[in-house]
Amino acid sequence: MTDATAAVLSAPPCALAAARSAPETNLLARIAAPALRAAATAWFVAAVSGQLIFVVYMAGFYARTAAFGQFELWNKVFPRAWVPGDRMHNLIVSLHLLFTTIVIAGGALQLIPAVRRHWPRFHRWNGRTYLISALLASAAGLVMTWTRSSTGGGLDVNLAITINALLIIAFAALAFHHARARRIDVHRRWALRLYLAMLGAWFFRIGLMFWIIANHGPAGFDPDTFRGPFITFLSFAQYLLPLLVLELYLRARDGGGPRFRLAVATGIFALALVTAVGVFGASMILWLPHL
Repeated sequence: MTDATAAVLSAPPCALAAARSAPETNLLARIAAPALRAAATAWFVAAVSGQLIFVVYMAGFYARTAAFGQFELWNKVFPRAWVPGDRMHNLIVSLHLLFTTIVIAGGALQLIPAVRRHWPRFHRWNGRTYLISALLASAAGLVMTWTRSSTGGGLDVNLAITINALLIIAFAALAFHHARARRIDVHRRWALRLYLAMLGAWFFRIGLMFWIIANHGPAGFDPDTFRGPFITFLSFAQYLLPLLVLELYLRARDGGGPRFRLAVATGIFALALVTAVGVFGASMILWLPHL
């Protein structure tokens, strides 16, 4: 018997188990971080593609009809968006649509590393425009919700919208504060939270379309009154779920073990697929037909 063989046979069982699991652990460690990056990239590509389609829809429908003075057509896709003779209501809705379009168009640019590296001045000014537009869009949304609501929802939906708007305002203030203090890493975290919270209404639409496609029609809500348990759930999930996933992603990216990273990567890959299906459904049903 060689010395090496004797050493292996005399080793404690826990040491033998650790030795056998070492190759598996090393493999997980090698693939976990790239898998997490790939999952985040897949979701980002699916989401930004959908956001670009949404911006084209906003410009092609709302801006085009406004240019021709056909504001009454807004009501076909946005209940009570335009009320003849009610200048204040119409102004608030118009500002909400305008600033929402600016935020969605500019938000993705803020997250692209190449833009930050090569065009820092544009990044700063686009960021300022983004923050101001987010605050104004949220304020207009709050006024619409609690005075002349165009959502068509009940108290639960209005409460969800209010929480979303307050989170946007808080995240915008924190992102600005840390940027001014040159705490860039902390600033980026709050900017990511702001980005996802600001997309709440967009997440609602793609989530609804995915649900309808998956169930081959409306389920869990009345399509005529647009109320039901699923609408209540989605009204809160439209921003709470993305924010939860972001926190899991940040923890996995900044020090999670390989198994945790792979679990988070798998979840984000699944959400990228859900996002892609939802974007397809929203594009075909809600957006492109109106161009």
